[in-house]
Amino acid sequence: MAGREDLKDKKRIVIKIGSSSLTHQETGRINLSKMERLVRILTDLRNEGKDVILVSSGAIAVGKETLGLQNRPTEKVEKQACAAVGQARLMMVYQKLFAEYNQVPAQILMTKYTMINDISRENAQNTFQELFRMGVIPIVNENDTVTTDEIEFGDNDTLSAIVTALVNADLLILLSDIDGLYTDDPRQNAEAVFIDFVERIDDRLDSMAKDSSTLVGTGGMATKISAAKIATGSGADMIIANGEEINIINAIMAGEKKGTFFQAHRNENFKLLDYISTRQYSNK
Repeated sequence: MAGREDLKDKKRIVIKIGSSSLTHQETGRINLSKMERLVRILTDLRNEGKDVILVSSGAIAVGKETLGLQNRPTEKVEKQACAAVGQARLMMVYQKLFAEYNQVPAQILMTKYTMINDISRENAQNTFQELFRMGVIPIVNENDTVTTDEIEFGDNDTLSAIVTALVNADLLILLSDIDGLYTDDPRQNAEAVFIDFVERIDDRLDSMAKDSSTLVGTGGMATKISAAKIATGSGADMIIANGEEINIINAIMAGEKKGTFFQAHRNENFKLLDYISTRQYSNK
């Protein structure tokens, strides 16, 4: 049975990083030293001959900082304006950092329409494949500036899982501000138990995801479990880990016990388009 010891052999890896892992908690501004370490690690993975995709949050947060807004925007139009400003600045920083290591990045902005439209989905898939062939690292985000409630993915956990399935990746790493999956919110329940390994997502995990009284419901874990269903069903292992220390990526790839490991179980009946068509997206 495949496990953590096989992670070093993964050939196509999707890494999602959240805004909290890219910014300083005290100010909300870009954490340049952390981004530099992230870029160095991704470039090293690419240098090993692996295909790498980064799904990066942070556009709205960076846009808010750039525009001098005191509070995170709540209105959709304000979020879209911040994303338009922030995405350009975020990519500029990534391009400068990757250039230091002679690595070329690319920007891919997606909406739900990209996936439900046959032509757009095929074009996106072909673009990823050609970028891999060229040795480029794609940086993916939702196209917040044009999304509406009807065509938005809703969160980058879901987006990263969909990208994983689209490109037939064999590993998805979700980096966030949590260590992994717990039976309850460890900040409120001292008896909460850390879950190191998930062979299959059962009814118990599903019910936890819907329970708003737990970390699963309030800390973004619900979207991560939904992402795990997509990733593992498409044939990829998935790990949820704390992105506070970016070097955790190296530890994960070395097979160390970091985060929660969701084991792949390719579903022969898995159809990504069916999932996207019926999935309800929220919690942007």
